[in-house]
Amino acid sequence: MSIDPRVALQSLVTALEEHLAASASRRREDDPAVEAAYLGIADAFEAYEEALYDAFGEVTPLEIYEESDDDEEDGDDDPEDADYASDLVEAEVEH
Repeated sequence: MSIDPRVALQSLVTALEEHLAASASRRREDDPAVEAAYLGIADAFEAYEEALYDAFGEVTPLEIYEESDDDEEDGDDDPEDADYASDLVEAEVEH
């Protein structure tokens, strides 16, 4: 049995407010309260999205961004971004 979408929406709003409060009172770059609030948003959003779909067959246009382990380890930029940056440098040199 699914949760009422209105209840899930209120939980999402509460999670966003908690994230705002944690961000405003951040004590250091890797503050665990901010990270916990961030994860709370993701969990609340997933619950809302599921409840919305179960009740009405609808979804939101939003997605949870999840950084892959590969992105964290290699630190390489997207090759297309490198090509674009290279093109910009070449254009500046020509002018």
